[in-house]
Amino acid sequence: EWGVDESLDSLIKIGKPACIVIGIDNGKERMSEYNPYEFILERKGGGTAQKFLPEGAEYINFITETLKPLVDKKYRTLSDKTNTIIAGSSMGGLISYYAMLQRPDIFGKAGIFSPAFWTAPAIKGLTDSLAEKTNGKFFFYMGGKERGTSINDMQDLQELLGEKSKGMIYSVIDPTGEHNEKAWRKWFPEFYKWMIADGYNTVIKTDN
Repeated sequence: EWGVDESLDSLIKIGKPACIVIGIDNGKERMSEYNPYEFILERKGGGTAQKFLPEGAEYINFITETLKPLVDKKYRTLSDKTNTIIAGSSMGGLISYYAMLQRPDIFGKAGIFSPAFWTAPAIKGLTDSLAEKTNGKFFFYMGGKERGTSINDMQDLQELLGEKSKGMIYSVIDPTGEHNEKAWRKWFPEFYKWMIADGYNTVIKTDN
């Protein structure tokens, strides 16, 4: 629960452009569905490792070939890539980033919240090979209290993306942020305002 509907209601009331939000539910298979690469999760204490097969490519194919055409046909959408945003958190952040690299013809903007890049080391090689094909807008968020190598993983990828691509990048590390809906809800308005801004004509948040 990111409070997306309440947030957008408030933003629209002060004159920000409206949008159509398509929420795609996730279930217990998200470790596979949101990952374009095979991932093996090692268990602490020597427990049995769990293998997750890659289904991320199929998931993006579902969005681009089935879901988006249906939405564009049924509603009065601005269907071009500059008006198409994909966003998610954790594994959803990973697959949103992947979608921007693989389908820059469809997705022009992405919200990459607390991306689980640690589950997909090969995403760095994909960035190196495909980044030059994108000129979209990327919003990266990570909480300062998130565990492991999450912060370094995100910073390494965004720096490589900035070097290789012509994309616009907004990156924030919130010192008090954790890996939860409360943190993503806090930063959603800033993400949305920046995404729908015209080029550089926006004032970004400079403090917490």
